[in-house]
Amino acid sequence: MAKVVIYTDGAARGNPGPGGYGVILISGVHRKELSQGYALTTNNRMELMAAVAGLEALKIDGCEVTIYSDSKYLVDAVEKGWVFAWAATSDFKGKKNPDLWLRFLRVYRRHTVRIVWIKGHADNPHNERCDRLAVAASKKEKLLVDSGYVLDCELGIRF
Repeated sequence: MAKVVIYTDGAARGNPGPGGYGVILISGVHRKELSQGYALTTNNRMELMAAVAGLEALKIDGCEVTIYSDSKYLVDAVEKGWVFAWAATSDFKGKKNPDLWLRFLRVYRRHTVRIVWIKGHADNPHNERCDRLAVAASKKEKLLVDSGYVLDCELGIRF
């Protein structure tokens, strides 16, 4: 079983506003960085999107994955079992970011995942690098549309 460590961070300049995520994947001597920016999104969406992007980048199923995140939103939803309860009852009604949670669960279930909260901006070099990646991605000229956020706004759901 391949062992992978994933560091993640999300950022939004304004909440909502332009945002981005940064990811570092580490497996043995291999290291990969990912980032992407969106024109209008929220910080929590970018925190969650970072974890999704990291897991989706894994090329083989069945990896032993440890995700490090400074997002209590992400870590608590997984570690306290909230997201699994929502999925078990198909009750995402009124929950924020259901599109991303469902996407997260699809890739999460393909691996053995442990998620660990780390304090942000506490001199962890990988977390600091992810933060720089996320902020830089949010400042790019060509930003993607976060269609899940836009759709939620059109349906009248506010974050």
